[in-house]
Amino acid sequence: MDPTRLREMLQAVARGEVSPEEAAETLRTLPFENLGFARIDHHRLLRTGCPEVIYCEGKRPEDVEAIVESLLDKGATVLATRVDEALAERLKVISPKADHNLRARTVVIQQEAVVPTQGTVLIVTAGTSDIPVAEEASVTAQVLGSRVDRLYDVGVAGIHRLLDAREHLEAARVIVVVAGMDGALPSVVGGLVDSPVIAVPTSVGYGASFGGLAPLLTMLNTCAPGVAVVNIDNGFGAGMLAHSINRLGEKPPSGGVSQ
Repeated sequence: MDPTRLREMLQAVARGEVSPEEAAETLRTLPFENLGFARIDHHRLLRTGCPEVIYCEGKRPEDVEAIVESLLDKGATVLATRVDEALAERLKVISPKADHNLRARTVVIQQEAVVPTQGTVLIVTAGTSDIPVAEEASVTAQVLGSRVDRLYDVGVAGIHRLLDAREHLEAARVIVVVAGMDGALPSVVGGLVDSPVIAVPTSVGYGASFGGLAPLLTMLNTCAPGVAVVNIDNGFGAGMLAHSINRLGEKPPSGGVSQ
């Protein structure tokens, strides 16, 4: 349940349109719902600003379906990550509104309306092979309400491509930089902007990249200030963090008005 729906329900109780018993029944499973194999955290949206997200890899399709149905029943928006094509088709049967992003390996069923942020999250990739992880970050940030801009294939092998897009870098409130191979791009971006940069190492690369470990270490050792690093291939984590930072920029200072 999102804060808007909760306020509406409480106002309806105050007006006498909904009985306290009906409201109590609605709120009964708000903290979490025990499905036996999973405890669905229906309180997470109120607590953190983000509904529970389903990581599908390693889960049985029927378990994912049950979790999706539980979230839909409470009016929550569904974001499922690491979704293969077969599972995506099963989720489309549950809801015709299911939107499958094949590249990002996500399924979104949007139920809660979101007001887009004024600030923008910019998703940058070093190469085209990094796009699947970047798209997972993009989908995540968009579902939560962030405006998203994309700047793909601007790696250090042709740095003029990045420099040609300085207006995108300068307009963003938060920048997510996704790179494999040597993982150098976040340091370059971090040295050009005054916005926070979230670096995402990918498992793209030849043997010496060690499945993403080499770019991870490069990013952790960056000398550019203001760069944070998430785990290998963790587009979801980067999108979540980017939105959280972006959302802070939407809040007016105490006693002030948002610009």
